[in-house]
Amino acid sequence: MKNAQQLLAERTERVKKTIAFEQTDRTPVTLTGDAFFAKYAGMKLSDFCADLKASHEAILHSFKDFGDVDGAGNIFGGAAGLPLVFYSKVKLPGRELPDDALWQLDEQELMTVADYDAILHNGWKQFSNDYIKNRLGIDVDNLLPQMANVPQFIKNFENAGYLVFASTAAITVNECLGGGRSFPKFMKDMFKMPDKVEAVLDLILQETLTDFRQQIRAVKPLIVFLSPARGASEFYSPRIWERFVWKYLKATVELIVEEGAIANLHIDGNWERDLEYFKTLPKQKCIFESDSSTNIYKVREVLGDHMCIKGDVPAALLTLGTPDDVYDYCTKLIHDLGTGFILASGCTIPPNAKVDNVKAMVAAAAGK
Repeated sequence: MKNAQQLLAERTERVKKTIAFEQTDRTPVTLTGDAFFAKYAGMKLSDFCADLKASHEAILHSFKDFGDVDGAGNIFGGAAGLPLVFYSKVKLPGRELPDDALWQLDEQELMTVADYDAILHNGWKQFSNDYIKNRLGIDVDNLLPQMANVPQFIKNFENAGYLVFASTAAITVNECLGGGRSFPKFMKDMFKMPDKVEAVLDLILQETLTDFRQQIRAVKPLIVFLSPARGASEFYSPRIWERFVWKYLKATVELIVEEGAIANLHIDGNWERDLEYFKTLPKQKCIFESDSSTNIYKVREVLGDHMCIKGDVPAALLTLGTPDDVYDYCTKLIHDLGTGFILASGCTIPPNAKVDNVKAMVAAAAGK
């Protein structure tokens, strides 16, 4: 029987070969879940959100029950930290919501047009620190010590034999303004004052990529998680999308690859219109992680062997389907997409997914 370090080495090699379109013994499979694992572990969502260590332990201890899984998409509950990413407030279970209600982004216009000038004058980091503390009301003194445990969380998963797909993570910079201004206001800004918005985004990109480069060098991850979040091209006109989304996504991917890591692009929404753009990214250095809104067969048709695909078992299927339905769907994906494919849920496993359905997804990758 293989020990955990042998399993980690085997699973890591399987994923690396898959990204490079080399033959492997089987298709890799990963699990990404938060509220699902809280419910599986019998933990109230209020407790899951309040304590990063407790949420980490719930996910890690659950993993062993789901079969031969290669990797983990997330290793702790990140709901309390969402304001640090989206610059929006969040309603949490046990605080604004009932103990077992799912957390919700509470997006409001907390960032004003005048703030654009403040950012350009004083820099993004100074503005961001003040905004997080005084407008979002984040208890940074409580949250940051918990976040300091993340390197140990990664080691815990690796010591159990699992590859961590998000040991280092980032979001495209347009999301900072989209959440802070609110998405409708930000959308209007891109039309009414495009040059100023672009100048602000350029400044945010410059400052954040400097820090992000240092983070990658310190952690030396195999894979870096990158989310354009609400960057789907279906939301924008082509001209606006190329200028205010793709420009920043491409720059961040190129830095990740330049630093020797693989960019795991968490693609929410429908990007079919602009799939050709992904062919301009470094070949076989990225993962296109589809949530099933973008037709996964169209992704393969356009990108071919240029980019590994990850996904895209739908939330509805994991929730409403039967284990046989899930197994058949996954088996078909594995057969049709072949080399260069990682099996995973479309985005996060939904909190009300059936346990047997998730196990069926893992079993399909193992061919059992």
